[in-house]
Amino acid sequence: MKVGFIGLGIMGRPMALNLLKGGFDLTVWARRAESMAPLLEAGARGAAGAAEVAAGCDVVFSMVADAADVEQVALGAGGVAEGARAGLIYVDMSTIAPAAAQSISARLLDKGVTMLDAPVSGGEVGAISGGLTIMVGGDAAAFAKVEPLFARMGKAATLIGGPGAGQVAKACNQILTGVGVLAVAEAFNFARKSGVDAGKVREALLGGFAYSRILENHGQRMLDRNFKPGFKAWMHQKDMNIVMQEAHRLGLMLPSSAATAQLFNAMVGSGMGEEDSIAALKLLESLSGE
Repeated sequence: MKVGFIGLGIMGRPMALNLLKGGFDLTVWARRAESMAPLLEAGARGAAGAAEVAAGCDVVFSMVADAADVEQVALGAGGVAEGARAGLIYVDMSTIAPAAAQSISARLLDKGVTMLDAPVSGGEVGAISGGLTIMVGGDAAAFAKVEPLFARMGKAATLIGGPGAGQVAKACNQILTGVGVLAVAEAFNFARKSGVDAGKVREALLGGFAYSRILENHGQRMLDRNFKPGFKAWMHQKDMNIVMQEAHRLGLMLPSSAATAQLFNAMVGSGMGEEDSIAALKLLESLSGE
């Protein structure tokens, strides 16, 4: 099986490397030549654009920033659809709105390309280790063909439903993780302002019903003041904006999501967009007089 990968940033590069380590014949393309260099050094072939990747591959993955980028890669001039051969499966692993995924999928199908929307959770650490959680929407037969590739990049790949369903699951994930980050940051700030060791509070809470992976992992990083980005605040802002736009479209009340979206808006507006989303703690501290 010949595989292509488009978009080699903080997530895409290690994901593509894991495919290469799995022995797959890999062709890559990124807008910046320097992003391609580690893959080329590891044995991948480079292409001059998305159409060239598609022309030589059976399955093409993309991991880019937003819906506009996905549309350009998939359907724009020099895009996947332009170079696709019969039976191509296009797998977009970016996080975009469900409606956008459905629209792109339908237009690709008109051109003979089957699309899976397959956003991920696990951040840079998961991308490097091959431990991502992959949420997939689209055709079941296409999913079955791509599943061995998913297994090289993630610990679990679940077919949620039809086109766009993977993006719905990812939006749910971002609600839970975003609200969780805010909750842990609020708890730690409350403990600190009360004169109590937040580390001891975390230790106690890990043994009870308040336990969560966010409290365990992100909570420790907050205590260590390790705000090096694994998932940047501007990216979480983008994802929560998708949640709120969908909530507006569906007429849903999502109060916790709305507060979390405002938190990430404030982080970006305060110049913290390039820091990890857990730097929410620093924003709360600054608003508490620190």
